[in-house]
Amino acid sequence: MARDKSGAVRIGVGGWTYAPWRGTFYPDGLAQKRELEYASRQLTSIEINGTYYGSQKPESFARWHDETPDDFVFSVKGPRFATNRRVLGEAGESVARFFASGVTRLGAKLGPINWQFLPTKQFDHDDFAAFLALLPKEFDGCAIRHVVEVRHDSFRVPAFVELLRAHGVAAVMADGGGHPQIADITAPFVYARLQGTTRTVGTGYDAKALDLWAGRARRWTAGEDVAELDHFGTRVAKAAAGRDVFLYVISGFKQHNPAAAMELIARLK
Repeated sequence: MARDKSGAVRIGVGGWTYAPWRGTFYPDGLAQKRELEYASRQLTSIEINGTYYGSQKPESFARWHDETPDDFVFSVKGPRFATNRRVLGEAGESVARFFASGVTRLGAKLGPINWQFLPTKQFDHDDFAAFLALLPKEFDGCAIRHVVEVRHDSFRVPAFVELLRAHGVAAVMADGGGHPQIADITAPFVYARLQGTTRTVGTGYDAKALDLWAGRARRWTAGEDVAELDHFGTRVAKAAAGRDVFLYVISGFKQHNPAAAMELIARLK
């Protein structure tokens, strides 16, 4: 975990079970049941994807907590049953079921909840406001942070930015993958998903790109904005206390994503 002022940088990948990582990221012969144990000692965070597709058991969250280092953090995808619907304000039961599933068994290792929307979901102010009102700030004694991953260009407007700020919810800062980029800071933390790794570079990104993203992460943790990225609302002042940053190398040429994440961690030490 790299620190600049009081902001912390957490860097990782999406999930930890992926066959092409065996013998490349994971050592030959490593038992599959030890893959999370290994990955959590090379990376500083992982985004749990399985929760998007279905409920997990409380025992699973407790086991993942126990298999990882004390300073490791998981972000968790919210269930698609809450986000893939025409009327978002009707998602209350799905949101409640998700939090009752045992996610807070991660304890202090619980990072932001990422609510991912389909590329076809367009921005409707009242519809989205109703959804944000359903998201708890606290559950079972744990403070809960939320981030939304929207993937339609209609969200690239000031009204969306101001709505997120009113609720203290972050927007995913997407780079690559054909998804719209929204880099406005709307919460006390930044959540970035880098989706442009390539087959031709063993580290996923070349040295210039890795240096660029490491520099941006430093600026975010120092409380600064990164003006060269796409913004749509009013700019925020520098945060004196810095900001936490969650940065995940996702999609692209997935086999190289752990290498890219580790290169970024090394640059920020």
